Amino acid sequence: MKTKIVELRQKRAKLIADARALIDAAEGERRDLTAEEQNSWDQMMADAESVRGQYDRLERQMAAEADLGEPTTRANRPEPGERAGGQPVEFRSRGMQAAQGGLPLRERREWRNLMRTTSPEYAAGFRSWLAGGELVNQEVRALQADLDTAGGYLMAPLQIVDALIKAIDDAVYIRQWATVFSVPNADSLGVPTLENDPADADWTTELATGSEDSTMSVGRRELHPYPLAKRIKLSRKLLMKVPGIEDLTVARLGYKFGITQEKAYLTGSGAGQPLGIFTAHTDGIPTSRDVSTDNTTTAVTGDGLINAKYALKQQYWPRARWMAHRDFYKMVAKLKDGDGQYIWRESVRVGEPDRLLGLPTAMSEYAPNTFTTGQYVATVGDFSNYWIADSMALFVQRLVELYAESNQIGLIGRLDSDGQPTLAEAFARVTLA
Repeated sequence: MKTKIVELRQKRAKLIADARALIDAAEGERRDLTAEEQNSWDQMMADAESVRGQYDRLERQMAAEADLGEPTTRANRPEPGERAGGQPVEFRSRGMQAAQGGLPLRERREWRNLMRTTSPEYAAGFRSWLAGGELVNQEVRALQADLDTAGGYLMAPLQIVDALIKAIDDAVYIRQWATVFSVPNADSLGVPTLENDPADADWTTELATGSEDSTMSVGRRELHPYPLAKRIKLSRKLLMKVPGIEDLTVARLGYKFGITQEKAYLTGSGAGQPLGIFTAHTDGIPTSRDVSTDNTTTAVTGDGLINAKYALKQQYWPRARWMAHRDFYKMVAKLKDGDGQYIWRESVRVGEPDRLLGLPTAMSEYAPNTFTTGQYVATVGDFSNYWIADSMALFVQRLVELYAESNQIGLIGRLDSDGQPTLAEAFARVTLA
């Protein structure tokens, strides 16, 4: 029936084009239609209207049959985000799991709208649009049902958003350790911060309350997901013939988004992008957390690294780790302590990281690796105090004509994200003298 509908639509389009050609010819000769031409034009328009009625009936018939074939009626259809039987849709990314478990968020209109994209009908319609770019009426209805007109069927199903964020989680170290939140529709997220700690408690009597404290102060910072976009090209033949095309799209977008986010989490300026751990900033890690004592102007020393580790309070050690460039670890691997033992310990177990001064290490090609005066070369800290806010909406745009000559389709993915350190004392930066 779908093929018949497409044929009828094409037939109607040709009738309208032929009717337009009659008018264009007469206008080109600066005259009115002749009686014969007028009759032909009237007949073509009548035929076009008749054809439109035919495919409208077929589309309504398909929609009615689809409703009859559904295992559940609208009255007992699962709630948004639930499968048949009331079981919740399972997410794999840390941020989406946290968002799903938050009852206040689940009751929000934005969350319910996003969860409607988890329905099988929506997912099927999105795959059809992604592969071929064409939709019949019932697919359009499934994609646009209960969604804001801003976005419409460009919004990817939430399972695809979850798979994309999970792919980024796997590719970017910091996301695996950070505190990750998912917020609907790129809302901002307030981050409470402890600006000044209260004084110690007092030993006192049973009825006394201790001295009044006026030193504690609490601040607030805003995490506002910033737009991140990437355009990729895929073969038209590949899109049409390869099953599971959304998996390929997620894999490529996840890789591209992951690289960009990793750079930003390390060295981002905080202006229109995340604030990095290697960026000195009063809203993140200030220069007061820089440790350069005992380092030289061109190299780190064992004593300098010990100073950095002990710049952290003991309560941060259980989850603390080092983050630096490969060149830093190449230099550190040659350092020995006062007993002639290497301070670097290579892991002998699969899945266990190497250790430096007893703390696990992580390596990134995007960490600073310029060994000159005053430069940052490593950070040690508890990365759970780096907060990341992701939007739960992934938008995909399909470019057809732009790459037509190369028989390719362009896909633009758009995702919003932000991040920054939220507790400066949980980090220490290794700095050259």
